[in-house]
Amino acid sequence: MTTLLYGRPPAVFDPPGAATQVSPLIPGSTPLEDAAEGSVDEIMIYAPPGVLERRHTLALALKALKPGGRLDVMAAKDKGGSRLKKELEGFGVEVGESARAHHRRCVVIRPETLTGIDEAIAEGAPRLVEGLEAWSQPGIFAWDRIDAGSLLLAQTAPALKGAGADLGCGYGALATVVLRSPAVTSLRLVDLDRRAIAAARKNVVDPRARFEWADVRTLETPGDLDFVVTNPPFHDGGAEDKRLGQAFIRQAAAMLGKGGVLWLVANRHLPYEAELNAAFKRVRMAADAGGYKVFEAVK
Repeated sequence: MTTLLYGRPPAVFDPPGAATQVSPLIPGSTPLEDAAEGSVDEIMIYAPPGVLERRHTLALALKALKPGGRLDVMAAKDKGGSRLKKELEGFGVEVGESARAHHRRCVVIRPETLTGIDEAIAEGAPRLVEGLEAWSQPGIFAWDRIDAGSLLLAQTAPALKGAGADLGCGYGALATVVLRSPAVTSLRLVDLDRRAIAAARKNVVDPRARFEWADVRTLETPGDLDFVVTNPPFHDGGAEDKRLGQAFIRQAAAMLGKGGVLWLVANRHLPYEAELNAAFKRVRMAADAGGYKVFEAVK
């Protein structure tokens, strides 16, 4: 039996040990898009919160299932769970629904015929975003716009030099600005999202760029970089978690050589000052505007 698993489900949605992970947010996983049509016996999904991304994922899953195959889907009620049943029914399937611990769970047995699948897949597919002039995809952070925090960081940081890294690079908007400096010799673009790295490869066409689908928190830290830029995430599974940004700060400090500099932007309310002061010799707030703060921190 072939079983696919999308996401990191909570205990109430316990996966089988033999499942193949297909989430784009788990480095090394197999893309759900690669599953042949009608080839999978069962799929379990912890559904993403974004409408386009969620419908795209559900449609890919239904297309991959064999007729008679089973789809289990769960989402928090306030993160798309309340819409799951209706969205699935829009694909021409019968849905069994239950509720538990502020989540909704839907079970589908795939029929022979589906409706609207290709349209939903196309809506959530990678694209060249009009007005952005960059490749992106629903599900990537700030997928269809220039994030205001990243823009403030790009406007605040000086032209950088030497070897550096962009931690949580997204589709490459900040990296594009960093690489305008001819003094930059190399730039590691790192992101947890496979889709972001795929988009960044298309957007950042520069021989100095290297791309890594990886969890920043588990990177090796040789301590030889001249600079790090980052707009770190602060949500995990939809819930705010300041520990993510704090972990990025510690990793940046470990990746930098002596005298190396971190340029970081964060929402104003996030408490990163103590972590910065503990990890760096000199810290200053370089900008404070539009609900964001930019720090320069020297190791």
